[in-house]
Amino acid sequence: MYDADLLALVASFNSKDPSIRDAVWQQLGELSERPLPLLEQLFHTAKLKDVRRDIAFHAIRHARTNESAFRIGLAAITDKSTIVRYRGCCVLAYSLRHDALPALQPLLRHPDAKTVDDAKAAIDAIESRNHHFFVDRQHSGRLLWEVNPTDRQ
Repeated sequence: MYDADLLALVASFNSKDPSIRDAVWQQLGELSERPLPLLEQLFHTAKLKDVRRDIAFHAIRHARTNESAFRIGLAAITDKSTIVRYRGCCVLAYSLRHDALPALQPLLRHPDAKTVDDAKAAIDAIESRNHHFFVDRQHSGRLLWEVNPTDRQ
């Protein structure tokens, strides 16, 4: 069960003002995975792409451990906004979950070339079991994607 304060806090994240979203995230971020189911609900109703983009961004670090975070990624890759689709690919790439592959495959035929590239990179990261390949698309070994402290290894 969610208390009224958490419900109100998540609802206030649905703002066009980025400073409000940042302030709200400072509080939500301290709650770890607890707000993710509510943020997942908000993702599906948010009219502003910036709100959906930010929800997907904040889901990335939990993509391996939380089903709501993973589902946010799945929803984000079908968004009408390129930046939201990009963040969705980030979530799925970081998750390293093979069950994301069927959802990513149709993006390889997307009319937006950036989305195609992002989907290819997410698929590569998942198939290679190396989330760094999402940002290191040439596999140079010089680019690392540190989402969580354990990613330094």
